[in-house]
Amino acid sequence: MSVATSSKPRLASAEGRAAHILVVDDQRANVEMAAELLRVRGYQVETAVSGEAALERVRVSPPDLVVMDIVMPGLDGYEVCRRLRAREDTALLPIVLVTSLDPHAERLKGIEAGADDFLSKPVNWPELFARVRALLRVKALQDEVRRQAEELRGWNAKLEDRVRKQVSAIERLGRLKRFFAPQVAEAIVAGGEELLAPHRREITVVFLDLRGFTAFTDRADPGDVVDLMRAYHASMGRIVDSHGGTLEHFAGDGVLIFFNDPVQIEKPAERAVHMALELQTAFLPIAEEWAQRGYSVGLGIGIAQGEATLGVIGFESRWEYAAIGNIPNLAARLCGEARAGEILIDAQTERDIAHTAETQSIEPLQLRGFQQPIIAFRLHGMPVD
Repeated sequence: MSVATSSKPRLASAEGRAAHILVVDDQRANVEMAAELLRVRGYQVETAVSGEAALERVRVSPPDLVVMDIVMPGLDGYEVCRRLRAREDTALLPIVLVTSLDPHAERLKGIEAGADDFLSKPVNWPELFARVRALLRVKALQDEVRRQAEELRGWNAKLEDRVRKQVSAIERLGRLKRFFAPQVAEAIVAGGEELLAPHRREITVVFLDLRGFTAFTDRADPGDVVDLMRAYHASMGRIVDSHGGTLEHFAGDGVLIFFNDPVQIEKPAERAVHMALELQTAFLPIAEEWAQRGYSVGLGIGIAQGEATLGVIGFESRWEYAAIGNIPNLAARLCGEARAGEILIDAQTERDIAHTAETQSIEPLQLRGFQQPIIAFRLHGMPVD
């Protein structure tokens, strides 16, 4: 029987490489003939003359398809087929079994062993080539599905890792926000440590303090003191966050907030005074509630603007993001001069908000820590945006 030949390679996959076929037969003449005919058709072919050699060739150089005689000494074709099917990496490897025995009985055994196709001797070569092409197309599809599955697993792993990192960052941010201002916590989580390095910047500082608090703590039950502080801090904290202020610290009833750091913002003085006015309004019901219990408490606020040194300070187990310099001190001293319900601001803050705010100049203040009298203003109101 003449055999049509072609030099056109038969491809095992979309990768552009010639399919790799392993031919197994204990008869060297048979194996060489099959190998040569397949090579002529463009396939890459290796051979083995025993079942044991076939398993070793598959291990060393995995083929895309195996054409194997059944009757061989030692490991026959069925046993080789069963062993290949038992391995994860060769469970789907296409296998064509060839025999000269009873076709019907051998076909059943071959199917049970896991063979994909079956041919009888003498081999009909055009039929073999057709079945090889068909099985290689299936193999190429299997390889593509496997490649896509692996790629999908890789994407899923990356996605899961990204989600884990994001969840971890969110949890970490939530914990940090309990101890740092939101802007500082977000900078830490985002890896923006450079924002927290020591630097100079112009900021607007707001200092809050309760009037009558010392007398209150002397007379009130400890539980009442804690209740007042909780109501005060909860109300103040909500408003500070809504205006984007950086809450530096609580010191008893004293609270220091600044604007324009670590994240720079537009019109920090206006934000500061809007917040201060809202804080005074929010504190009124708290003051009224405690007045009904016989206690007089009120909120004094001081605001100052200018350059300060900012950055992380502290020690290994406790760090704090702080503003250091005359401006935080000035805001605290102005707060100390403010009466209950009053907001005092320095001259630089007043210049920045004078076009929209209602202010009143007061007598220059001689403040502790400042050699020259401080020009200050009383803030009465500001239009709401």
